[in-house]
Amino acid sequence: MKYTALIPVKSLALAKSRLVPSLTQHERETLVLDMLHHVLRILRQSECFEHISVVSADARVLSQAEQWGAHALPEERDGHNPALEAAARRELAAGSAALLTISADLPLLTVCDIRALARQSAQYEVVLAASREGTGTNAVLVRPPLALPYLFGPNSLHLHKQAAIQRNLHYLIYNSRGLAMDVDTIDDLHEIQDAGCICQQANYAKLATPNL
Repeated sequence: MKYTALIPVKSLALAKSRLVPSLTQHERETLVLDMLHHVLRILRQSECFEHISVVSADARVLSQAEQWGAHALPEERDGHNPALEAAARRELAAGSAALLTISADLPLLTVCDIRALARQSAQYEVVLAASREGTGTNAVLVRPPLALPYLFGPNSLHLHKQAAIQRNLHYLIYNSRGLAMDVDTIDDLHEIQDAGCICQQANYAKLATPNL
């Protein structure tokens, strides 16, 4: 089965707005790119995907993604979900049988997390990775692509579950720290530092500690 992956990334100018009181623009941009690099590296190391694409309206993000070995897909439509749908249609047309769409800000993500998702997708058409609070969706693996619509936004986990039920798709909610722990606040950075994150730990620790 041909597995592919999509990673959506916002424009760096809009990156991590909730961290504005704590980090400079440059620090926020560096954080976003560091986390994207980590997610790309983990996806490659999992050896589950024929190719990995980064979807963004930001030319710098796309250029960096290509340097890290990913396909660069400029956003074809405005809005997060429409842009992902357009990218997923390209993956489907290229022969993808199963498509993982995953957040770019998962600094605790591991190869085991990704391989576990892939194993579950052999039994379930939809595998959803829940965010820490249990309401968001940090990853969705769908077989085939676009069997489930993109419903990212408030309460997306419930919306994705309901959409799967309405379409008679077998689904599973997969919970792991690596897939649940995203970064939105300075407290999140402190938690990553405390967890001994293996990915760019020194950089995260510096960002989490003011005035360094």
